[in-house]
Amino acid sequence: MKITAVDTCVLTIPTRHQMALQFPHHKFVVAEVSTDAGVRGMGYSQVFNGGGAEAVHAYLETRLKPALLGEDPTYVERLWEKMFRVDMGIKKQGVAAYALSAADIALWDLVAKAAKLPLHKLWGAHTDVVPCYGSGGWGKYTEKDLIAEAERYAAQGVKYYKMKIHDPDLKGNRKRVEAVHRALGGKMRMMVDVNQRLDVLTTLRQAALLEEFDLVWYEEPVLADDFSALQQVAEKIKIPIATGENNFTRWEFRDLIERRGATFLMPDVCRANGYSETMRIGRLAAAHQLQVSPHVAHEISLPVVGALANGFLVEYMDWHPDDLFEETPQCRDGAFRIGDRPGHGIAITREALRRYRTT
Repeated sequence: MKITAVDTCVLTIPTRHQMALQFPHHKFVVAEVSTDAGVRGMGYSQVFNGGGAEAVHAYLETRLKPALLGEDPTYVERLWEKMFRVDMGIKKQGVAAYALSAADIALWDLVAKAAKLPLHKLWGAHTDVVPCYGSGGWGKYTEKDLIAEAERYAAQGVKYYKMKIHDPDLKGNRKRVEAVHRALGGKMRMMVDVNQRLDVLTTLRQAALLEEFDLVWYEEPVLADDFSALQQVAEKIKIPIATGENNFTRWEFRDLIERRGATFLMPDVCRANGYSETMRIGRLAAAHQLQVSPHVAHEISLPVVGALANGFLVEYMDWHPDDLFEETPQCRDGAFRIGDRPGHGIAITREALRRYRTT
């Protein structure tokens, strides 16, 4: 079996619900790999808010696509190494990592389809029922918006809710967390997300104001690149830290783990150089008794958590229009059940490819 074509494009997809107050759209950089055997695989990188998607597409189209044409797609490890090393002067972070991720996700989808297996079973499944947390709580929400969103997730049986804490007023953030916590009345446990907005001293003060709420985690308390700062925070606060959505390789995660900078690791399959590297990160985390909860894109993160014994939760964010995917797993009783469809199980509709295509 040989790769005969790699078709790529950019989709600009409108968001819905209150997310549109913060982010009017996201962009997908899509790769579809075709073979002479008629088997195809599809991958995409979700570029949050769309920034840089065209640059990701250019790197995928001009540098990675030529590296794949004519190759045997079943040699995924070899092709990952080839793509990773195609330009050694460019670190596989940001633009290059997004591009490699889309191609790698497509290759794994193709290989699992050729094997006629769901991807999590190809990797050696641990479970086909993956719990989730409801994610949102954007900074422009009112307290009423926050509570309504959390209660919508609770109505689906979801046991966890994550909200942003972006107010420069630390006591204002506490007030919002307290309002949601009180409204939920013990139905859900909560997480908070700083999104790298604070320095060490400020995040220590913020965390101290939130300790009483028994939070599952405190996410991205400082800049994701600053492992020293993460280590300082982890040593001093009483809330477990989650981070990793803005880290890109197993070596970054190794350094983060060695500094004991987090309890929950959050690689993003669309950023962390694809499924291949995300699974390596997950197994590295297992060796250190750490749990993995992939960042966003729950629909294609499900195979990761389904394959790993230390998989924890997927991030459930119901943001996209109904015509984007042919079908998606449904949240029931706070979890997603992975079906028996070969591959990662997700297909973008032909209508969406036509309607949302911008490049």
